Amino acid sequence: MIDLSTTYLGLPLAHPVVASASPLGRALDDIRRLEDAGAAAVVLPSIYEEEVEAEDAITLALVEQGSWTQPEAGDYFPARYRDTGGLEARLETIRRAREACDIPIIASLNGSAPAGWVEFGSEITQAGASAIELNIYRVPADLTESGEQVEQRWLDTVAAVRAAVALPLAVKLGPWLSSPGHFATRLVDAGADGLVLFNRFYQPDIDLVTLTPKPDLQLSSPYEIRQALLWIALLRDRTTASLAATSGVETHAEVVKYLLAGADVVMTASALLRHGPNHIGVLRDRLAEWIEGRGFSDIGAMRGRLAADRLETTEPLLRAQYADILLSFDRDAS
Repeated sequence: MIDLSTTYLGLPLAHPVVASASPLGRALDDIRRLEDAGAAAVVLPSIYEEEVEAEDAITLALVEQGSWTQPEAGDYFPARYRDTGGLEARLETIRRAREACDIPIIASLNGSAPAGWVEFGSEITQAGASAIELNIYRVPADLTESGEQVEQRWLDTVAAVRAAVALPLAVKLGPWLSSPGHFATRLVDAGADGLVLFNRFYQPDIDLVTLTPKPDLQLSSPYEIRQALLWIALLRDRTTASLAATSGVETHAEVVKYLLAGADVVMTASALLRHGPNHIGVLRDRLAEWIEGRGFSDIGAMRGRLAADRLETTEPLLRAQYADILLSFDRDAS
């Protein structure tokens, strides 16, 4: 039998196919269903910065409410507010999932500012999460803010979470950076144990009837692996961080390509939303068949074979390929 085992963020996994953050991991029964389907680990749906900020605002209001009525009683404060349908429910899901499941349970935080994450990161640790995935992207809509300032805020956020928790910490990056490789190394210096490449953003469309922005959910397609494939190949032997590939995974072919580039794990959400949780088992089994068919003994024998530092030349990965693609375009074939 082919050995598919791998390690991600220091966590031993039975194979490299991980269920990415999606509605399929919202409740305990859903998480157990993903485990039963064969997921090596599950990333829970994101806890958003706005949720933490909203709870902190409610807590502050409760603390201040009535404090003027009895100045001498300065040592009483109401317990921190918890909406049983909100953040406390998220923490309870982590607790129950860790008790019920044998696979790693990775909490996901979505935010771009340090405030709010320190205390809540500690609570996620206490709830029993195996690791944290920090999704730091937010649209930089302030025209007075430079790219350097945006990136520094993200680095400060990573450093703040790192200082607050001892859990393995992965950072999920968006692709729109002037120098992704350089920024990746700065994230590792700030405390990231792993990098997830790349985040996929659901951007709005315009409703021509109501003349208002409207959400437009488009699940990813295999074509979208290209950018992450490039940067994983470039980073594979140039960082000590774990590398997770995400976006564009539909079949085992995308899993194989990401592993050949150097990914430690491959995450998928869209394929599971299309085909159901049992598609994880299909990806895993077809991956094993491919590896065996190519004569590899295990994942380690094929991982990173096409990483940039292992190629005779990196030109096929970089700009020279751009000209080749344009010159080879066949109008009739298209």
